Amino acid sequence: MTKAKHDRILLAHGGGGQLTDELIRHHILPNFKNDTLAELADSAKLNLNSKSVFFTTDSYVVKPLFFNGGDIGKLAVCGTVNDLAVAGSKPVALSLSLIIEEGFDFESLDKILASISEAARQNNVNIVTGDSKTVETGAADKIFINTAGIGEKLPGVDLGFDKIAAGDKIIINGTIGDHGMTIISQREGIKFESPLQSDCAGLAGLTCQLLENTKGVKFMRDPTRGGLAATLNEISKASALSIEIREADLPVNPTVQAAADMLGFDVVTIANEGKFVAIVSPESADECFNICKSHPLGKKTAIIGEVVQTRDMPMVEMTTKIGGKRIVQMPYGRQLPRIC
Repeated sequence: MTKAKHDRILLAHGGGGQLTDELIRHHILPNFKNDTLAELADSAKLNLNSKSVFFTTDSYVVKPLFFNGGDIGKLAVCGTVNDLAVAGSKPVALSLSLIIEEGFDFESLDKILASISEAARQNNVNIVTGDSKTVETGAADKIFINTAGIGEKLPGVDLGFDKIAAGDKIIINGTIGDHGMTIISQREGIKFESPLQSDCAGLAGLTCQLLENTKGVKFMRDPTRGGLAATLNEISKASALSIEIREADLPVNPTVQAAADMLGFDVVTIANEGKFVAIVSPESADECFNICKSHPLGKKTAIIGEVVQTRDMPMVEMTTKIGGKRIVQMPYGRQLPRIC
């Protein structure tokens, strides 16, 4: 069969006929070569070693589709991999579903599919099943992606809000706000002396290394939408404990801080796509810190605060650089729409 000559998506590519077959066989399958997907069954058959698995799903509608440090394809893999990783599992397999707008060009689609393939390879996961749909022009803003993922529970790892206690330390594996400020700067065409770059990355290699080499990790979460502020408030509320962080210890790229200040954003509320927050026991904090620092995705790891007993009601409080105190509130709504 000769390769499809169309340079753009047609509604007929979602009709289940010859053009659908060409889309799958000439554009999708060549990027994801594995025996499970090659069967093109309605469901993927997986042979898993663990009796306990984690399952997650997420949808991606980021604008622009391509940004400094990544694209919607890389984001779709890394975002789902990270949700599995911070739960205490080793990601194994992903599904991939594409909603493509009529008129979307195959050159961009192939670029996105290649990015998905490379991100999956880097994160040691296979794309084992999927789906594609086409919609009318204007109905999907070019392309939307959904990925679902399965991960095998790491032996001996048991994370949860109920494990958190007063005195525990709070660790983050690098600078905050990089992704959100990169997206908004490219969306608005704002130039800075030092280019902003998204932190989009898969964290499973680092989280598995951390969890397999220390027993001190009690809880992890990736601070995506709502940023560090939302994540810490969720932890505080669920554990019924307060959190104190230090502004001076927050790792922030100076260009990101300058961009946030210029645009009126609080950097702790800005989304990240390659960071995790870990709550660890005080006696293991240094060990966890050193393990993270030894990994390429943890070079700027910092211990930013601790969990404390609640006096009146659980809250997140930050000691400012000048020694004052301020409450870090849960963001009310969306500051930056369509950042993932």
